[in-house]
Amino acid sequence: MSGPHQGQQLVTAGTALSDAQAAAVLVHGRGATARSIVQMGLDVHEEGLALLAPQAAGNTWYPNSFLASVEDNEPGRSSGLQAVEDAVDQAVDAGIPRESVLVGGFSQGACLASEYVARNPRRYGGLAALSGGLIGETVDPDSYDGEIEGTPVFIGCSDVDPHIPIERVHATTETFELLGGDVDERIYEGMGHGVNQDELDAVADLVGNVLAT
Repeated sequence: MSGPHQGQQLVTAGTALSDAQAAAVLVHGRGATARSIVQMGLDVHEEGLALLAPQAAGNTWYPNSFLASVEDNEPGRSSGLQAVEDAVDQAVDAGIPRESVLVGGFSQGACLASEYVARNPRRYGGLAALSGGLIGETVDPDSYDGEIEGTPVFIGCSDVDPHIPIERVHATTETFELLGGDVDERIYEGMGHGVNQDELDAVADLVGNVLAT
């Protein structure tokens, strides 16, 4: 598709794709950059993991809250999903099995990463949603079809995040459980909107597991 985020830079780091056995597609948050989320990725990097981070035009994937109607966040939402898919496809085209590709993000990027996996259900190396959830005014877990075949899913969020209602976090967890994911939801008391060390450790565990398979 053609959209606002197509033609933007794909930032890469870690092990070169040609030498990697696994990949992590990392999606940055609103107002941030691909380079900033790659920096987080380097904190959990192990040899053998390629890092790929698409860049949003204007540093924002979609204009409104992820709780707004889907239509109100187009074409950014669909264009962003395509950018995630293009990064995943680049890893697969380089010879990395899709089940060895992790997808993750923070904030707006976590919403986009979650939405991508839920809308493209199959086995992935893992999903890490840090302070985010599925996109739309409402989420009906029963409305998602397909199987993610035991994909490890880590969902971390504060109980008082000003942008992410805890009810949406729980609905996202329920959705991925119904899709057949191996879901680890962790709610952090009083954290606010950010990433803590326990979350980074959980993502590092996903990396270690995907490299061990």
